[in-house]
Amino acid sequence: MTKENITIIDYGSGNLRSVAKSFEHIGASVSISNKPDDILKAERLVLPGQGAFRDCMENLSAIDGMIDTLNEAVLNKATPFLGVCVGMQLMASRGVEHGACAGLNWIEGDVIPIDVKGTALKIPHMGWNDLQYLSANNSQDNRHFVLRNIESSENFYFVHSFMFQCIYNHNCLAMTDYGGLIPAIVGRNNMIGVQFHPEKSHDSGLKLLSSFLDWKP
Repeated sequence: MTKENITIIDYGSGNLRSVAKSFEHIGASVSISNKPDDILKAERLVLPGQGAFRDCMENLSAIDGMIDTLNEAVLNKATPFLGVCVGMQLMASRGVEHGACAGLNWIEGDVIPIDVKGTALKIPHMGWNDLQYLSANNSQDNRHFVLRNIESSENFYFVHSFMFQCIYNHNCLAMTDYGGLIPAIVGRNNMIGVQFHPEKSHDSGLKLLSSFLDWKP
């Protein structure tokens, strides 16, 4: 069987080796690149991310031609795309961390602070939490392909202080509860983003990554 090829985008804002090792563990062929030409030729793209929205977006924009290349690869060529943590947040129209900043605008919405006022919860939301599928996707038969083998009882590892507030509910595929429902997975067409870290989420994370490898949007 032919190995699936994954290209992880290196823009100085993510734990690249952990993500790469997780994909290698499930049999993928992995390359890490900051070259737009490699991104354009990629079979599957992964955008990791750690830190503040503005810093990550500025780092991505600082690579000459990268934003235009990502738009061409993901929006026009329909290359399967996975955003992880802040990489998922960058898919939004705008983030407000450290001041308002435009995102990639692939899925309409804003990245805003998590509100835990009136609770004993602390920010950041850090640690293990499970998923809640929205009613339209509650049946496994109706779930997004990448989530078809993930039970709502399974836990994933989160570390974040901001959340992706989608304008359209159908773009939010799953939530998690932290003083209220927070979008955990977003998606549209050939792109999907997860707020948690699948590379730190043990078997559940590996199942999700394996489904991403099999996904043919």
